[in-house]
Amino acid sequence: MTMLTREQLQHYLGELLRVDAFDDYAPNGLQVEGRASIRRIVSGVTASLQLVQHAAERDACAILVHHGWFWRGEDPRIVGQRHRRLQALLGAGINLYAYHLPLDAHPELGNNAQLAARMGWQLEAHFGKQQLGCIGRAVQATRADLAEALQRQLGRPVLLVGQAQQPVGRLAWCTGAAQGWIEQAWQAGADTYVSGEISEPTAHFAREMGVAYLACGHHASERYGVQALGEHLAARFGVEHCFIDLDNPA
Repeated sequence: MTMLTREQLQHYLGELLRVDAFDDYAPNGLQVEGRASIRRIVSGVTASLQLVQHAAERDACAILVHHGWFWRGEDPRIVGQRHRRLQALLGAGINLYAYHLPLDAHPELGNNAQLAARMGWQLEAHFGKQQLGCIGRAVQATRADLAEALQRQLGRPVLLVGQAQQPVGRLAWCTGAAQGWIEQAWQAGADTYVSGEISEPTAHFAREMGVAYLACGHHASERYGVQALGEHLAARFGVEHCFIDLDNPA
């Protein structure tokens, strides 16, 4: 096994994911410092207390997540939930690495790319802020077929707003909480748009403008990027990697 240090991992991931190219809502990279060497990594979607506890039980050296801590506009005090999480992490000496928008956007390991690969979608172009949204073609014929295929892949119900038996047409997608991008997807030429969550205005826009919308779950749609990244690190550096899927109904 190659000895991997905390700083080496930080540098490698920063270069791989092009962290400096993104204007994000939280710091990308090493968010909490732990032990100096990395030999076992636990990955998960969100740095919840439960994930920290699982990582500590496995004697992990680092936790790798998509949703980390210290979000813009949050109360900065170390109290309540934040205190419990930090106490558990620091007590176990575990490093916390988090990559938000850079992990969404990576062309191979990113959430959008990984979901597309599993669904057989073909990428043709990008749209939206920082070009995070994707647009292309689906292998599924109708919107109902697309919803069914997503449900099988993600293992959860999918909410479809629109005429189910109409062709998918040009497909746009952006994982997580990108429901607010439905208008940009429509402006980019999409007939059908897939994201994780749905908000009250989303359904109105879909119905009034004739673009179908499928909400397939924030957590569920963003499980694959961090898994792929952890597997990449295991292959690249010979470290151990374990993905822990802690289900979230959102």
